[in-house]
Parts: sequence; structure tokens; C-alpha cells
Amino acid sequence: MSATTLFGTVLTAAVLVTAAGCGGEGGTTRTESPPTAPPTSAGAPPTPTSAQRPAEFTSKIENVSRSMLRYSWRPGCPVPLSSLRRIEMTYWGFDKKPHTGHLVVNAGSAGDLVKVFRRLYEQRYPIQRMEPVDVYKGSDFDSIEANNTSAFNCRQATGSGNWSQHAYGLAVDINPCQNPYVTASGYVAHKHCVKYRNRNLDHPALIKPGDKVVRAFASIGWNWGGTWSGTKDYQHFSSSGR
Repeated sequence: MSATTLFGTVLTAAVLVTAAGCGGEGGTTRTESPPTAPPTSAGAPPTPTSAQRPAEFTSKIENVSRSMLRYSWRPGCPVPLSSLRRIEMTYWGFDKKPHTGHLVVNAGSAGDLVKVFRRLYEQRYPIQRMEPVDVYKGSDFDSIEANNTSAFNCRQATGSGNWSQHAYGLAVDINPCQNPYVTASGYVAHKHCVKYRNRNLDHPALIKPGDKVVRAFASIGWNWGGTWSGTKDYQHFSSSGR
């Protein structure tokens, strides 16, 4: 090996040793680690989303047409179509979910009734269904069989030759199966509703003296048929008390 070659080899080795010594503090080479992820709680519940929250109460009051009340209104009824309104609004169902229903009422009481049903919705009072009696071709019996909450129906009062308060749109029947019409002798016309003659049953739709339903209607000056002497109409609320 020549002197020149030997010198080059020694110089190369010296450079490598120097580079190794400058790799880091104290001569130790460090390797960067990825950042540690923040700790998580395996049992933490998910953040609620809008889909998980019950819908807000909404309502809309609109005029009615003859075609909308094909079965429940006719010429000779005590109020003209122009004195009626249809309320579209949210109600809390038996399935503990919000639904949209329709109630045909007297125009003069529409705003007050929206307040009542908003209050009942916010208090989660359950209603099975809310449809105009025209869905049942104007049959009060069939509407009750379906446990339908309704208002206007141009008919006479039960057992009377006089117009019912429903014929004016000034009465509402709520969950009529759980809150039946009971004669003084204890008769209930709808067989599957007979057990609700017992007002001590535990059912969230039962209306009882002084409860949130009675108070909601009382706030607009309406009275409950559950306080009548003799015959009891537990489903019935009206502006006149009749």
C-alpha cells in the first residue's frame, strides 16, 4: 500500500468517528416517538344529536273547505264552514314519540286550544291518535273505537235532541277509550273500553280530577265532563261545560 493510500484510509476513519460523536447530546442518537393519544373513557355516552331529541311542538291554523269536512258538516249545521278552523299540530304518542295530528275546532277557540295542546305535549301527556271524524265518515262511534282524539262533528248530543257542543267546534274528546262516556247506571258502549270505568287504574292517558289535562283546559276556561253528576263523560272538555 502506498503512503498516499494509507493516509486517505486513516483520514476517512477519523471523519466517521467524529460524525458519530456529534450525533446528539452526550453522543447518544435519539429517535422521535409519535405523540401519545389522549386517554379515552370506554364507557362515555355519545354526545346527543338533534335526531335523538324529541321534536319541538309546532302548530298551524288553517281554513277548512267543504271537501275536508265531507261527512262531518252539512247545510243546516249550527256553524258555517267559515267559523271553523283546522289545527295541524304535534302530539306525544302512546309510543313515546312525536306525531302530527289534525283537530277541527271553532275559529274563536283555535288559538287557545293550541296553547292547551302545546302544554300537554311539553308535559308528555300521551295521545293515541288525532284525526278529524271525517276519517271515520263522521261516525262518532267508530272514532271512539279507534281511540281517536277529535273535536268538531255536526251531531246531536248523546241522548238529546239538541246540538252537541261538538257541532259548534267548542268541545274536544281526548283518548275516549281510556276516558269513556259512562251512564249513570255504569254502561259503557265500547266493550274494549269498559275496564276504564274504573278510574283508579294506572294508565298515563287516564284523566283524573285536578290532573295536568284538567288544569290545561281550565287555563282557557274550559270544563271537564268528568265532574258531571250522574252520567260521566271523562273524555269531554267544552267551553260551556255541557
